[in-house]
Amino acid sequence: MKKIHRAAALALTAAMSLTLLAGCGSSNANTSQNTDPAPAEETGAAVSSDALVIAEQGMFSAGGTVITSDGTFDVSNYYTSREGSTSDVDHANVFYQIPEEDTGLPMVFLHGYGQSRMGWMTTPDGREGWSDLFLKMGHSVFLIDQPRRGEAGQTSVAGTMTTEPSDQTWYTQFRIGTYLNDEFTYNEGSQFPQGEDVLDQFFRQMTPDTGMDNAGGDQNIDNTVVAQAVAATIDEVYEKTGKDSILVTHSQGGMPGWETARYTDHIAAIVAIEPGMAPMVDSEDYNALLEKNIPVTFYYGDYIGEEFTDVPAAAMWGMMASSADSFTEAYTAAGGISTIVHLPDEGITGNSHFMFQELNNDVIAEHVEAWIRENVK
Repeated sequence: MKKIHRAAALALTAAMSLTLLAGCGSSNANTSQNTDPAPAEETGAAVSSDALVIAEQGMFSAGGTVITSDGTFDVSNYYTSREGSTSDVDHANVFYQIPEEDTGLPMVFLHGYGQSRMGWMTTPDGREGWSDLFLKMGHSVFLIDQPRRGEAGQTSVAGTMTTEPSDQTWYTQFRIGTYLNDEFTYNEGSQFPQGEDVLDQFFRQMTPDTGMDNAGGDQNIDNTVVAQAVAATIDEVYEKTGKDSILVTHSQGGMPGWETARYTDHIAAIVAIEPGMAPMVDSEDYNALLEKNIPVTFYYGDYIGEEFTDVPAAAMWGMMASSADSFTEAYTAAGGISTIVHLPDEGITGNSHFMFQELNNDVIAEHVEAWIRENVK
């Protein structure tokens, strides 16, 4: 009886296979006649008016240099020979997307210390990052991993990795909150998304630099190496799009961001999100910005100033933010455009150093877009 059942099953399987093959042949015949998908209204599929349509995306490296070791390469010992070898290093790695509705200037995003381009692409709780938000506003986006970081890790100088824990240090420095009684706390009214899973995602964004001391000692980030790679990126964007770029920097990325103006003529504006410092008046960076008439804006979040006695980093950030005041006073007096946005003064409260990843990141993105429309030609 088992043999009969097995034979019947085999026969049924064969019949089904023939049916499937016939169906596939019919489908292929139809496809060859018409490769266009049926319109959404015919299939009943819903089309979101908020859908993001990408016309082009890709990756490239920009800038950098090639170093060569002494001696002559020994091909007979190719696997271990390093004499006379070359290494392509110190470049930026760039991921880009161009929307179908490409109506604005391209935006080049440069991350800060311990970060990579990931911070612009998403939020710790999985919402849309600034790259998607500005794509929907009609900007193409070019997201940099700066030299010696992330996917641009190939370096000409040796760095030092560390396994020393430091989450609490950076959490406090970034003004998200403090660490008390063995738990992470949040500043009053914080817009930072909360929960253990969120913090797990946030801390795993931290990215070591292959060319510096990551233990927090001699933080030898070479601003010129970064700036020249960013300038090469902006020149590549100009070649690709025919448009000057809006450079958006964050934190440590602010310093090489200012210097970038010395190496390219294709910066339309700079949006500096809580940069470490503003350029010193009459410095090379300041003069390059002024000579090329580049509009500048600074954005600062909440919990800055000596009045926030329960926020350990508040006073230090107040000192750094004051450099924007000196810059703006001199820059505008000389005919340039520089604005300083303290979000609480705009009625936007609860934001930390990572305002572009917080619950109201869309509100802040719209504020930046309004500044662009008003000040960037």
